[in-house]
Amino acid sequence: MQKNKENKITPRPPVVVVMGHIDHGKSTLLDYIRKTNVVDGEAGGITQSISAYEVLHKNEKGEDQKITFLDTPGHEAFSKMRERGAIVADIAILVVSAEDGVKPQTVEAWKTIVEAKLPVIVAINKIDKPGANIEKTKQTLAENEIYLENYGGKTPFVEISAKIGTGVDSLLSLILILAEMENFTENTGEDASGFVIEAELDSKRGIQATLIIKNGTITKGMTVIVEDSICSTRMIQNFKGVTVDSASPSTPIRLCGFDKLPKVGAMFKTFKNKKGAQEYAESWKIEQNQKGEKNKSDIKTSEKKADKKIIPILLKADVSGSIEAIEKEIAKIKCKGVDGKANDNAEFRIISKGVGPISESDIKNISNSEAAIIIGFNVKADKSAIEMAEKRGITISFFDIIYKMTEFLEEQMEQRRPRVETVETTGKAKIIRAFSRTKERQIIGGKVTEGRMLLNGTVKIMRREFEIGRGKIVNLEQAKAKTSVVEEGLEFGMMIESKIEVASGDVIELFSIAQK
Repeated sequence: MQKNKENKITPRPPVVVVMGHIDHGKSTLLDYIRKTNVVDGEAGGITQSISAYEVLHKNEKGEDQKITFLDTPGHEAFSKMRERGAIVADIAILVVSAEDGVKPQTVEAWKTIVEAKLPVIVAINKIDKPGANIEKTKQTLAENEIYLENYGGKTPFVEISAKIGTGVDSLLSLILILAEMENFTENTGEDASGFVIEAELDSKRGIQATLIIKNGTITKGMTVIVEDSICSTRMIQNFKGVTVDSASPSTPIRLCGFDKLPKVGAMFKTFKNKKGAQEYAESWKIEQNQKGEKNKSDIKTSEKKADKKIIPILLKADVSGSIEAIEKEIAKIKCKGVDGKANDNAEFRIISKGVGPISESDIKNISNSEAAIIIGFNVKADKSAIEMAEKRGITISFFDIIYKMTEFLEEQMEQRRPRVETVETTGKAKIIRAFSRTKERQIIGGKVTEGRMLLNGTVKIMRREFEIGRGKIVNLEQAKAKTSVVEEGLEFGMMIESKIEVASGDVIELFSIAQK
């Protein structure tokens, strides 16, 4: 690329995203590379927040070069986060276990990489395991149209053990070679821009976000804008939590002090003065309002048409990435009828969501919503919130593993879905004679024409094919002997309890009501 007059366009470090199936060793690989541990304490062994890390590795000339790594969760629920990671990244590492081979999430990750048109390196991991079969892994990759170098394709690969470090140096060297070939550049003279990787509410520091700079330089005193969320760069921290005065492209940084939670995955821009940032935020709001007005009438119309039960949910989570993943899981839960097939009789609707602990105001806000479900994911509830919830008979459910939360919500859907009453006719009888009547009880005689008559059964009284009333069989006899059932084709004597007087020629229909 031709340099500009001020010579500000220079090579920049690559941003690398690590992808693949859960348990194939992505976090272990990053742990080995950066010599810290992110695995311990992760619920269910799942890394549930994107994080960014910077490492140094010597190139072929023996010079230290930076590489920025993004750690994306492998769990299926976090596919949006993986997609976002792929957009932010320059190079992808697809980790595949030499023990397990290709799994569904491996294929999904590969599709994301291909769609994002990212240069990719396949890391065949766990080669130290007794059950490792490298050749078979290459074969299963080829069967899924992932063709490695010298194996029918051009995708570079490295055989590694993330646990003991075998081949990791070769992987890092290959990343630097690929980065040099791709010629990633930056313009340090521009104001910084890039993407929001994570955002959260810290009880002590307020709203903070992790950003990846893709172009330009950020310095103290600038203003960062993400859509309509604004933050001053009074304090810039690097990935280690150390305060720095400036940061250049491919660098992960953390800023705190946003006036509202920025949207994860959104692009950020920087301005040297706050006025420019505020003008940008206002123009963004106007644009969004115009889009919103167009859709508002359509949404109202569709809600009127949709005759279904809405089950409200209040959702609080530790980070916004978790909220995004949980929303995706909730959208998958469908109401099922008695036949097990999905229908539109009920749906979950998230009426409120946010990052941080469940507060008293959260409980107040949903008190008007009938039987709302409150979910806390990797968060706690304030004492005042718990007291208010108990007082109002509201249950708060806490989870730290997504599939446990999904199972709970599926049970709630089954319990709360609308039941349909079905009336099933189980017997019919023709009334031959009507005898004495005392108050609301009457003795009648007849013959069962279909099904059976049952003692204590409820019947419809039909006259000329119209229902004129209902009654209950309080006594039943056949051949002058008391019985509890009279089968089809047999005559009977019966005492029926009903406000309606039964006449000869009427038909009584025995029925049952089932909730389905």
